Amino acid sequence: MAFGVPYQPGFAPGYYPMGQPTAMPDQLAQLRQAAYPQQQQTAQQTAPIIWVQGEEAAKSYLCAPGNSVLLMDSEKSSFYIKTVDASGMPQPLRIFDYAERTAAQKQPTQTVQTQAGEFVTRAEFDALAARFDALEADKPLTKKKESENAKSTV
Repeated sequence: MAFGVPYQPGFAPGYYPMGQPTAMPDQLAQLRQAAYPQQQQTAQQTAPIIWVQGEEAAKSYLCAPGNSVLLMDSEKSSFYIKTVDASGMPQPLRIFDYAERTAAQKQPTQTVQTQAGEFVTRAEFDALAARFDALEADKPLTKKKESENAKSTV
């Protein structure tokens, strides 16, 4: 009389059909798992770099609904961000180019941008002030200004 699982064609040795249970961990192993659960957790999974060959390959890359994926181009210095909305409809492919930045290059500093016609130079202001003074000297004071001047002199 043979014990164990009888031979069945098409099944590998050691395969238990019908979901027969495998060996359970002993009590010591269970206590260790309960006491040190962080040892069972794997390191944080980082997304692998996904390489595609050109823009057409990036467009045809399958992405799960509601997700975005970064695709690096293996043929040129660019990368793509493919986004699919929750209904499974792909959004327009976003294409970015990148270039190497060396230590000798400096980031451009933000310069003060003056818009034409918005500001006047000091010379223009002085010229306008001189014209105003000349016009004011030629005109007699109005009644309102005369009354203000009379009050201030009293």
